[in-house]
Amino acid sequence: MIRHPKKLAGALAAAVTIALTLSACAPGSSSSTTGSTGPVSKDVAGAGKVSITVWDQNTDGGIDVAQKKLNAQFEKKYPNVTIDRVSRSFADLKTTLKLALTSKDAPDVVQANQGYPDMGAFVGGGLLRPVDDYSTLYGWDKYYPKQLLDLNTFSSNGKNWQTGHLYGVSQTGEIVGVYYNKKILSSLGLTPPKTIGEFETDLAAVKKAGILPIAYGDVEKSPGIHLFGVVQAAIAGAKAVNNLVRSKSGAWTDASSIEAATTLTNWVDKGYLTPDANGISRDDALAAFMAGKAAFTITGTWQLQTVTEGLGADAGFLALGPNDSTTPVTTGGEGLAWAMTSATKHPDVAAAYIDFVTNAKASQVLVDTGNLPTVPPADWAPAKGTLAADVASEWKRVNASSGLVPYLDYSTPTFYDTLTAAVQELTAGKATPQQFATTLQTDYAAFTGR
Repeated sequence: MIRHPKKLAGALAAAVTIALTLSACAPGSSSSTTGSTGPVSKDVAGAGKVSITVWDQNTDGGIDVAQKKLNAQFEKKYPNVTIDRVSRSFADLKTTLKLALTSKDAPDVVQANQGYPDMGAFVGGGLLRPVDDYSTLYGWDKYYPKQLLDLNTFSSNGKNWQTGHLYGVSQTGEIVGVYYNKKILSSLGLTPPKTIGEFETDLAAVKKAGILPIAYGDVEKSPGIHLFGVVQAAIAGAKAVNNLVRSKSGAWTDASSIEAATTLTNWVDKGYLTPDANGISRDDALAAFMAGKAAFTITGTWQLQTVTEGLGADAGFLALGPNDSTTPVTTGGEGLAWAMTSATKHPDVAAAYIDFVTNAKASQVLVDTGNLPTVPPADWAPAKGTLAADVASEWKRVNASSGLVPYLDYSTPTFYDTLTAAVQELTAGKATPQQFATTLQTDYAAFTGR
């Protein structure tokens, strides 16, 4: 997802661990090759004076800064190219990208969310161009572990995920976790929690002290995926969630999912979440957290730079684990894939742009602007005691323990809408945990046949 989300096989955790140890070498050295759609080339200057339209969802803090820098650097390197950037929030991108792709003025490059709802639908509709040939040309097939590339891979009919053709590469890594205010916890004699049980103990103590435990806003709906995903992962464990999203085993009405839903309703009843959160934006909730009005907030590593700027040295980040475990389990993956549209008239330029904003040099720009690259530089070591150091540590811990589980909306072509609406119903008290689980299972069964 993405963030920005936006959002996975069980092998992903091992894949990202491999990614963390890769040297930051520039991918590829070949100047041309031949792909399934004809000859492809790195000769951007040969395209003449061109403009390419790029749609992204890099609207948050540091990632927006990074994207602006990378775009400016690309235009400086290739003065014959003008980038027309269209930047949308994740929620806006979900509702407008399909219309853009089917218009007569379709963009050249887009960020497409993985899984069935978006990438699968776009591929099935013939709206995205496979990039296997450019992957060979630029060395993406060597730079990224295969398991990460698989997340951006579909059969040409859009029906089979993680097999077939490559349709893009991702710029950032992502995990969703708990940001916490060190000053508030310290003042209450609390230590950062490591398990879901310890977290609930801290929530009760914070509430008793008259402080809002969790700043949460879900007017955009997507934050609900993160909230439920973190709780479900810590309760159900990595294997169960991975198998569920991949349609291998399990059901949304299993005891662990109902327990996760029950946990959320309990948090609402006990006043642990921002009241009337469905009418609060995620940005307002984050602002309240950074203003010291709440001890915790649950969101992704894409907010690293924003929280660093807002809360400074008082900010911490952690990933929760199950009560019977010493290792974290949480939701995440890699950022939305940078994909090339079928409508582009300048595929060589589009591919050069995709490579430019995702390669090893771009990775360093991302780090320098407070972001988490998909393949971090080999010497990446943020200063101890900083929020960046927490994110780096938790990213490595989650992957080293195979604790990374997929974004839940990957599950079916319609699951994003079903899940986001269901979480709002649940937290508003309009659906019981059992009703919530049944709603999800109905959608799931219609797609999987079980």
